[in-house]
Amino acid sequence: MSGILAGKRILVTGVLTESSIAFHAAKLAQEEGAEVVLTGFGRLSLVERIAKRLPKPAPVIELDVTNPEHLDALPGRVAEHLGEGVELDGVVHSIAFGPAGAFDFLNGTWEDVSTAVQVSAFSLKALTMALQPLMPRGGSVVGLTFDAQIAWPKYDWMGVAKAALESTSRYLARDLGARNLRVNLISAGPIKSMAARSIPGFEELADVWNHRAPIGWDLADPEPAGRGVVALLSDWFPKTTGEIVHVDGGVHMMGA
Repeated sequence: MSGILAGKRILVTGVLTESSIAFHAAKLAQEEGAEVVLTGFGRLSLVERIAKRLPKPAPVIELDVTNPEHLDALPGRVAEHLGEGVELDGVVHSIAFGPAGAFDFLNGTWEDVSTAVQVSAFSLKALTMALQPLMPRGGSVVGLTFDAQIAWPKYDWMGVAKAALESTSRYLARDLGARNLRVNLISAGPIKSMAARSIPGFEELADVWNHRAPIGWDLADPEPAGRGVVALLSDWFPKTTGEIVHVDGGVHMMGA
């Protein structure tokens, strides 16, 4: 099968519904020739059901990125599906979570904030290092962020967690470059996904895109961001690392 990911093996986290960027990244990766393995947490039966809607079957591995035992076992679990000695070529990090208190900046507790930062930012390092043994010749790690340069309405400590994610990606890119591992992020515009529904005031935040995206933005279309992920997974960006690629209709560069 031809395609820009032909022959590559990609692990994708965060596929929960068809409306997610991760689902479209997995779908497009398969269409571009990759073999895909998914991970899920909490609602594995739902992930397995959604996985059946991909162009080709994809195995689902249970993974809690805050659980050291899960991370230690992950290479072996991946090998069960890909075959012993088979290498990974890429990883998609689409993991974020914040308790309700993380969306209340002045009243959020450290417990709220630490959970948001661990799950949404530190997990990029934890996941990458857990899978690095399966990428001995290098590969591409692509994460998803939401522009942390801005103090967005209602986003609060999750915005801080995304800033930590963006910084984490740069330090990973620095330290893993010698191993030929590229680490980049897609900064996507808002998507009406299951994750979005957990953000209080999401409609107010997302309304910015209705007025300020010079080439437009469709809140119901995750495919453009998925295409950005697949492009960074491919060999077409062999010397790009520590980068944040905006797929947001251009909102990030608009002045006040």
